[in-house]
Amino acid sequence: MKHLDITVIGDEELVNALRLTGISRHYTIKGNHDAAENVRKALTELLAEPDIGIVIILEDYAQYVEDLTTRIRKQKSTLPVIVEVPSKFGTKHPDVKVHYRALIREAIGFEVEV
Repeated sequence: MKHLDITVIGDEELVNALRLTGISRHYTIKGNHDAAENVRKALTELLAEPDIGIVIILEDYAQYVEDLTTRIRKQKSTLPVIVEVPSKFGTKHPDVKVHYRALIREAIGFEVEV
């Protein structure tokens, strides 16, 4: 069984919160001036590494790398799994349950009821 890392790309608050859970691989994006460039660079670096299993990315930053995340989700490979999490100000999706169910259905090919 291969050990895969969980990583996070987010603002200081998200990164610090997830570091408390034990996530050691992280990219903190500071400021809005060059956020798009920094997010793209961070995700590109992570996609090049074979030991990355999950990438947690702040929903606000996902728009900067939408082309990359779409390409990853459409590939036959299931890794890395890219999970968008809402910011402290809320989510952009009107119905979060529907959004995450659609992502799960797309990723594994069937509906999961909890």
